[in-house]
Amino acid sequence: MYFFARRTSVDEMGYAMSRLEAESELCDGGNTIPEPGSSKRASNSLFKLDHEIAQVTKLKSSPHKQLAELVPGMHKSSVSTVKMLVGREANYSARGRFSAADRCHMLSRYLPVNGPWLVDQMSTRAYVSQFSADGSLFVAGFQGSYIRIYNVEKGWKVQKNILAKSLRWTVTDTSLSPDQRHLVYASMSPIVHIVDAGSAETESLANVTEFHDGLDFSSSGDGGYSFGIFSVKFSTDGRELVAGSNDDSIYVYDLEQNKLSLRILAHTVGSRLFRVSVFCLMLQSDVNTVCFADESGHLIFSGSDDNLCKVWDRRCFIARGKPAGVLSGHLEGITFIDSHGDGRYFISNGKDQTIKLWDIRKMAPNATSYSGLRNYEWDYRWMDYPYEARDLKHPCDQSVATYKGHSVLRTLIRCYFSPAYSTGQKYIYTGSHDSCVYIYDLVTGELVALLQHHKSPVRDCSWHPYYPMLVSSSWDGDVVKWEFPGNGEAQVPSTKKRIRRRQFY
Repeated sequence: MYFFARRTSVDEMGYAMSRLEAESELCDGGNTIPEPGSSKRASNSLFKLDHEIAQVTKLKSSPHKQLAELVPGMHKSSVSTVKMLVGREANYSARGRFSAADRCHMLSRYLPVNGPWLVDQMSTRAYVSQFSADGSLFVAGFQGSYIRIYNVEKGWKVQKNILAKSLRWTVTDTSLSPDQRHLVYASMSPIVHIVDAGSAETESLANVTEFHDGLDFSSSGDGGYSFGIFSVKFSTDGRELVAGSNDDSIYVYDLEQNKLSLRILAHTVGSRLFRVSVFCLMLQSDVNTVCFADESGHLIFSGSDDNLCKVWDRRCFIARGKPAGVLSGHLEGITFIDSHGDGRYFISNGKDQTIKLWDIRKMAPNATSYSGLRNYEWDYRWMDYPYEARDLKHPCDQSVATYKGHSVLRTLIRCYFSPAYSTGQKYIYTGSHDSCVYIYDLVTGELVALLQHHKSPVRDCSWHPYYPMLVSSSWDGDVVKWEFPGNGEAQVPSTKKRIRRRQFY
């Protein structure tokens, strides 16, 4: 199922949903503010996602039936904030408080669309930007060897300014440990460095003011074999790291034993062969993204330039020596994967300019082979996506839904589910090559918000886990925050003069 986002839907909304005053006026007239993207087209699309996750999402962000009943016998799916508050005070739900779904129903209406406000401005490209799990810290990584940790609760003060060690090309990824005591950073090198993020030292210069211990992900006996790491993530318990590399492998590093515990030749495509004269060459594909599926750490999701998403079960991998399943549907390489956190659903961003939603229960034991889809030459690093490829669809697409509208070019652009606490994960958001941040409704596929400020591709963005705040980072060097309703600070002028000259490589 394909959803095509329309920018006009953002204008149609008028962001009335983000104004409590407007809600109060409408409530007096017995009306409610429409949900984001609630155009006629969205209403029709709602029933097209005939899948369990649509029902789960609605249950996680729908009000209690007693709160939702405006008049006897009439049930509304959207209830204004004012009516929700009145219902709570009158104890309509007989609980005396809001449930998690009630909370999500209210908070998900207030999207972080106001702003932006400048967090930081650097002279090099921003590659990574992520909130900590509790939202108290924010991490940004830049091409010029700099990584900064900001204290969100102390006015975005720089808590630690890290100068990366032995950086090759750029900081490709960072990950903060669950206890927020350690930060790891990766580059185009098999060595991942770990920093004490909780130390009192603000300036962290590698092996000058602080030690940046190197974790060697290369297998012993490789004879100095070098590769780069695109993606690295802490496990939920903080005991392991999982990484994806450009040598078609997934690595798992045991931090307690300080050694590499597993290497999986994950995306060596033995089933796909190119003939050169009488020889056959095996395709090898970069593993651009990896993540743990849930808190257990047993399942790992991976995405690669072979266009495939794979599911790995560590409990049976050694015996089987192959993935638990493969999911086909993208026509080009995978740039990022984000797990729903339940070990069942995840989304992926692809170079075919789409986000896809997956249910691992639909996975196949092997890749669905299909030749002849691509009859054009294209490289996303410097070419626009071919016009003739825009309407192509994989004949064996196993995805649950597809979202279109954003642009995935030049770099490994990332996408995410919106926070569970405040939105019930009812939105999907992503950076884009066209310098914007896109927010889609997961169920309807509508574009509910388009954040425009940057002058270069937005590679990464992060939604605060509890507050209506989103931070975007771009190749223009700007790190900016978007909020509802705003904090009274002066916004960044949309036509501000750049006082520096950036060198892009």
